Amino acid sequence: MVKVDLKGIAKVTAGGRTYWYAWRGGPRLRGEPGLPEFMASYNAAIEDRRTPDKNRFESVVVLYKASDDFKTLADTTKRNWATWLDRISDYFGDLRIAQFDRPEKIRPVIRRWRSQWADKPRTADYGIQVLSRVLSHAVDPLGKLATNPCEGIKQLYSGDRREIIWTAADIAELKHRCAPEIAHAVDLATHTGLRLGDLLRLSWAHIGADAIVVATGKSRHRREAIIPLYDDLRAVLAGIPRHSTTILTNSRHRPWKVNGFGTAFSRTKIAAGMSDRDLHFHDLRGTAATRFYTAGLSERVIAEIMGWEEEYVAKIIRRYVSRTAATKAAIAQLNRAER
Repeated sequence: MVKVDLKGIAKVTAGGRTYWYAWRGGPRLRGEPGLPEFMASYNAAIEDRRTPDKNRFESVVVLYKASDDFKTLADTTKRNWATWLDRISDYFGDLRIAQFDRPEKIRPVIRRWRSQWADKPRTADYGIQVLSRVLSHAVDPLGKLATNPCEGIKQLYSGDRREIIWTAADIAELKHRCAPEIAHAVDLATHTGLRLGDLLRLSWAHIGADAIVVATGKSRHRREAIIPLYDDLRAVLAGIPRHSTTILTNSRHRPWKVNGFGTAFSRTKIAAGMSDRDLHFHDLRGTAATRFYTAGLSERVIAEIMGWEEEYVAKIIRRYVSRTAATKAAIAQLNRAER
């Protein structure tokens, strides 16, 4: 008998007999190792594993992973979503796709799955967001479902950080213990309002005569952010040395990786004694909104730059911009309108 050494095969002995399985928990193999029947059943089991049952939800997850919708996500988003897609496949994969067309039955199952992260509502909502995207893909373009059962499931996390900003005092405190490369990133963030991913890939080629023009990752590069080059922003750019094609670089003068920057920024907060402050790098966008306003931009224009609704811009302005600064900004806008 020919000895067969196939990776992953599980051997089980029971009642004096030996049984072989394609993998632990997998289908039982026919025949004896080394015989054609055994190899044929092993190959069939592996092929079935690679090509899931088209009637099971696992196949929908596989199709979504291969879709243009998933491939065009930002690299960071794809990495984060890949973990969630595996969790979704592990939990829901064996369910028949048709079961998701009965919202009153499947929603309790979805809520039970989400409850694993009940103590982390933002994480739980993130999982639902990924699941909802897969289910939407099953509706259109796959046409396997009539509706998305995630619709109507309320979010657990109700916080909105758009009204949280870093004040001038917060920034000064951070920069007191800040490496130059982190300080450059903070300054550029507060003067452009760009999200971190867009900020780190921003290159000198994006700087035009009158504005920074860059396709945003959040829109999958379908929308451009256009930030006028006002004097303070020009000064920030002039103070950043050119070490690479990207504007921001790490201590080795190389472009930042998102994770690497996140780690460096967290360490900076700790060194500055600010680790207990509920301030994230992303909150610098709110700081940028107030800076745009005091520089003379209207709330409508700010909303377009930030990708926010005007009402949120107005809330930030009312909360953080002093009456004197707001009055001066309004006068400047009126003066320009009269010219």
